[in-house]
Amino acid sequence: MLAAAAVVLIAVVAVLYVNRGSVNADHPPTVLSALVPAARAEAVPAVAFTDAAGKPHMLSAFKGKYVLLNMWATWCGPCVKELPALAKLKGEVPDGFTVVAVNVGRSTEAETKGFLAAHSAGALDAYTDRNLAMMRAMHVYGLPVSLLVDPKGNIVARADGPAPWDAPAAVDYFKALARERS
Repeated sequence: MLAAAAVVLIAVVAVLYVNRGSVNADHPPTVLSALVPAARAEAVPAVAFTDAAGKPHMLSAFKGKYVLLNMWATWCGPCVKELPALAKLKGEVPDGFTVVAVNVGRSTEAETKGFLAAHSAGALDAYTDRNLAMMRAMHVYGLPVSLLVDPKGNIVARADGPAPWDAPAAVDYFKALARERS
């Protein structure tokens, strides 16, 4: 009887060990309760945004890695408050993951770059969408909004409102996603 219990215990430990790094975009940690998995993955709309030099970019350029797309504005208090956490997250999960924070306000690219630096978020690239095409295409009606895009270019989760992106459990979640990207 004791031997059977030992075998069961070893089997349970082995299963837990094998699955220890397994993560799924459908199951963010409790600390990211604002990040709600999509009912079904949808391709990210083909919408251009610009960088600090005024060069246009598309999210399709980031295929092959997870992207946390964050839409924010300088006049949005909760947006500004979470910018340092997004910058920290970007720095802590360098491979297979990136943060694309797009200012959807009226600020120029240069103003956006200066604003990020002044708010402890200079590690984020200064992206802008001054014509609000991204908000319209992604049905965004309030800020901040963050979308998790998988390596295939599909939106797999959405957070309406701020989140503690740099919390240890959140960082671990994104690191695990980055390791398991397909």
